[in-house]
Amino acid sequence: MSSNELKRAKRRVRREVLAVRDRQPPELRAARGAAIADRFLALPEVTSARSVLVFWSFGSEVPTAPLIERLVARDILVALPRIADGELEIVGYRPGDPTRSTSFGAEEPAEGSTIPPDELDVIAVPGVAFDRAGRRVGYGGGFYDRLLRRTDATPIALAFAIQVVDGVLPAGGTDVPVAAIVTEAEVIRIPDLNSRSTS
Repeated sequence: MSSNELKRAKRRVRREVLAVRDRQPPELRAARGAAIADRFLALPEVTSARSVLVFWSFGSEVPTAPLIERLVARDILVALPRIADGELEIVGYRPGDPTRSTSFGAEEPAEGSTIPPDELDVIAVPGVAFDRAGRRVGYGGGFYDRLLRRTDATPIALAFAIQVVDGVLPAGGTDVPVAAIVTEAEVIRIPDLNSRSTS
């Protein structure tokens, strides 16, 4: 598949899955998001983690604000991504710290100390669509793929079950798969990527 064909295939998946995700009523999204947070927090990688990078949810994504609060309550170092010079930098965050709006609708830390990616234990990964081999279609910027190549942290996707597609997603050589996908219905483990996993 050529680069242009890959981009077109990903755009098609993105459009189709976002349309389904966007149709979820807010109350259902919140309830499913709470179930996802419960499953994520019960993972052995998370219960033993000292530091977790969480994305700031926007639009119809899995809501992450309650998850951030619960991680902080466990005395886990929580970080948020911030875009700087076309890459993601990792910034420590606690609820109430100042943030600023990004061009795509999420919030990012307005200030705070940066954290080297290799000091992260777990990365909660956003995305539009996932398959059961850990492939991911994101929003098209490649930010998380580049970040995941700079760290040994365990990448765990947070997604609604409707975002997990049957079959194989289009993927290129620079796309980095996740080690697990947490939905409101199940935890999907990707065996080849679970060297740290205990379950």
